Amino acid sequence: MEAEIKRLKRELQCEGAITKYYKDTVQLPDGKTAVWDFVGHNGAAAAVGVLDDGRLVMVRQYRNALDRFTLEIPAGGLNIDEPTIQAAARELEEETGYRCGKIEKLLTIRTTVAFCNEKIDIYLATKLEKTSQHLDEDEYVNVIPYSLETLEKMIYEGIIEDSKTIAAILAYKNKYKK
Repeated sequence: MEAEIKRLKRELQCEGAITKYYKDTVQLPDGKTAVWDFVGHNGAAAAVGVLDDGRLVMVRQYRNALDRFTLEIPAGGLNIDEPTIQAAARELEEETGYRCGKIEKLLTIRTTVAFCNEKIDIYLATKLEKTSQHLDEDEYVNVIPYSLETLEKMIYEGIIEDSKTIAAILAYKNKYKK
């Protein structure tokens, strides 16, 4: 039998553009209370865009939290009442300038379960057609296609550290490239 933990109180501490930070007071199985951090997130969607030649469409962009550029699959937050499949296709086109002719669910991840509820649905996007990027005012994104083999090597060399990107690339390889 699992021990019961009960949330007694959730207090908003700070609200940002994409997250809300709370202090939760919880009752532990032994009756004592503890204060835990909780970050609320509205969710996101991402796409593994695969070109006809098999290369994956990646984006290189600056990430403030790391104070450096990263290599990732295209992704972004959900608009109000937007299904994740639409958000993934939208983000793919906005960030890379590729519209997908076919899109299917690959997997769902929870990025940091210890303190955040962020959920990202990741899709496989194929039959790509070149359009043009539609970046947000504060986005500066370089689009770079890579072979699956190169990306896998970059994961194990520690060049790619983004969890959604690692999960997506390895899931794609495992499911479609056996």
